[in-house]
Amino acid sequence: MVTFERSKEVFKNEQVLQEEYTPDELIEREEEREDYIEALQPVANAASPRNIFVYGDTGVGKTVATRMILNELSQDMEQFDDVDVEVVWANCKELTSYQTAVKLVNSFRERSQKISMSGHSNAAVYDMLWEEIDALDATHLYIVLDEVDSLGTDDDLLYKLPRARSNQDINNTYLGLIGISNNFKFRDNLSARVKSTLCEHEIRFGPYDAGELQTILEQRAEKAFVEGMLISGVIPLVAASAAQNTGSARRALDILYNAGSLTRKKDADAVTEDHVREAISLVEKGVIEDELRDLPTQSHLVLYAVALLAEQGELPARRKRIYEVYETIATRLDTTVKAKRTVLNRLSQLSLKGFLHVDEVNKGRSGGKHYQYELDIKQDLLLNILSENTRLEELMVDQNLDQFS
Repeated sequence: MVTFERSKEVFKNEQVLQEEYTPDELIEREEEREDYIEALQPVANAASPRNIFVYGDTGVGKTVATRMILNELSQDMEQFDDVDVEVVWANCKELTSYQTAVKLVNSFRERSQKISMSGHSNAAVYDMLWEEIDALDATHLYIVLDEVDSLGTDDDLLYKLPRARSNQDINNTYLGLIGISNNFKFRDNLSARVKSTLCEHEIRFGPYDAGELQTILEQRAEKAFVEGMLISGVIPLVAASAAQNTGSARRALDILYNAGSLTRKKDADAVTEDHVREAISLVEKGVIEDELRDLPTQSHLVLYAVALLAEQGELPARRKRIYEVYETIATRLDTTVKAKRTVLNRLSQLSLKGFLHVDEVNKGRSGGKHYQYELDIKQDLLLNILSENTRLEELMVDQNLDQFS
């Protein structure tokens, strides 16, 4: 029996709709492109590079634009004898400044020479980094730190990189820093010494509107789908949905790709608006799951406390009761028990994200007021995601609330 057969041709090149694809040209970002070119112009003039911070929500073109424009810069500088540009990327997600510095050192080295993520002093790691940078056969180096806001208040790397040349840690290479962040307030959380050192040029990427998303989708769809596969209302519907929710091109492309996949699965003749509506539901579910997975462990503990209370029919629950269960869970896991105020702040954040629903109960002068929380997402979905946390998984074998009281 044959398991796999050729399905109806829906896609001409489905990779065009996927995240790792880099388009040939940057569209609907002309103003941001001009800002970038202006910020990078000193390099073309063989001068010291400017530090650049790029802000914007997920899926609005920050990383794609940065990669494309830096590639153009490197290629255009090949015509000059006095400028040679190198670019190194590091994603800071879930890394400290120290770990990011190690990652940068390893990006310059062959596999056999890479160093481990621990076991070296801070000074030793930075000395290795300066040595690798100075050994480059390039006049200019841009270090791109994607998701730089993940470093939080651990901003030692952001202090040392821009000062490396003035401190004579490096002598042969001009060094510039590009930070890419989803958090518009990231700079506000930096220490005063880092703010004064960076002197960055800021570029902000706002959300796409429906018209811009439609243009992007039309460009990709022409390369991705077999001709005539999309009915006329599909792209406008996808663009309108994504614009209304996030203004993210990534979300719009995910919806269109899922709609195409559903068409192939159902062996339909064309991608229809019904396929799009079904795809929107699938993508929204995936977004919620991804956001849940990305929450820090302490937020997972708070949500697990609420889930346990839901299991016993104790919701809605007051903050004091949630904290009691959280405190016991954290103790059982031998992890840090956060102060009550910190946990209350997390409850508020989880409410803003749409994972919890909060009601203010006002009993007048005699009873005062308090807040009550309950789950605003499906309990089985939450527990499935939390079970992926290996530390929590052991406790979740027995969900009896009495074990945590």
